[in-house]
Amino acid sequence: MVRFDNVGMRYGAGREVLRDITMRLAPGGFYFLTGPSGAGKSSLLKLIYLAERPSRGLITLFGHDLATTPRRELPALRRKIGVVFQDFRLIPHLSALDNVALPLRVAGLRGERVRNNVAELLRWVGLADHLDARPATLSGGQQQRVAIARAVVSRPSLLLADEPTGNVDERGAERLLRLFVELNRQGTTIVIATHSESLIRRFPHTRLHLEGGELTTTMQLQAEYQ
Repeated sequence: MVRFDNVGMRYGAGREVLRDITMRLAPGGFYFLTGPSGAGKSSLLKLIYLAERPSRGLITLFGHDLATTPRRELPALRRKIGVVFQDFRLIPHLSALDNVALPLRVAGLRGERVRNNVAELLRWVGLADHLDARPATLSGGQQQRVAIARAVVSRPSLLLADEPTGNVDERGAERLLRLFVELNRQGTTIVIATHSESLIRRFPHTRLHLEGGELTTTMQLQAEYQ
């Protein structure tokens, strides 16, 4: 699904923030992306969801070499990717339902079917009683679940989450992780950037570790429990 070969990335004329990254993400996989602050985790995610381009190396996404893929075809690739941002990026004047429905409406879908599908998804993430709530009235964990629902409403093949548990307590973080596990069981490939070692130990998924801009380790973790 995602392939990096000797990828480097820098912002402007600065030093490389990512160096010689080579990795493969398989369809249906579940990956934790770890590393200290400044290691390049967010930059790596930006390369995957096409917000940035590499300074060198080859990236293949859904079988397409991004160096040779025409620009007009990139939006179709982006639509296969859902992103949960660390700062949520919810629209403050829209309700939870309308925030989640936004990707569908941008794609041209309208009507009661959209509302029903979105309402069902919000019930699935535990927000059945907050369909009409605006973001400012929701807790951090509730806002994060709205952001997750928005990221998956279009049924993406790949879901990227940047520190999705950073604004909730340990119990809320575990609940969010179990939502991601369920999405993965339904076929979505998951990549989660996180600092939470306690959560990582509980879930048996591959770990990609960045240190100083380099992908230094990849290992299969053993869960404490499932």
